[in-house]
Amino acid sequence: MDSAADVDRIFAALADATRRDILRRSIYGEQGVAELAARYPMSFAAVQKHVAVLERAGLVTKQRVGRRKVVRTDAEGLRTAQGLLDQYEALWRDRVDRMTQLITQTTEETDK
Repeated sequence: MDSAADVDRIFAALADATRRDILRRSIYGEQGVAELAARYPMSFAAVQKHVAVLERAGLVTKQRVGRRKVVRTDAEGLRTAQGLLDQYEALWRDRVDRMTQLITQTTEETDK
């Protein structure tokens, strides 16, 4: 990960339910922007903006294939996001483990 701004872009992109859904759909196979736009109760331009946010975050790529603009998941970007989430999970698991140890230690001392 290059910078805090890159991390912010990833989490900001994932903070929106529509963008998460677009990402999910692109994982299962390439999606045309027009096809995506037909699935949401918003304008084509609004869907394009959501795709642009995902693209800036490095989670998807957009490419012209004939007349279509096709959205594909960027596997490396997705791995980066997963790595960030794994770091937070490890941090919280460590904290829970330390709290458990403290509670166990306090309980044992109280029982003496």
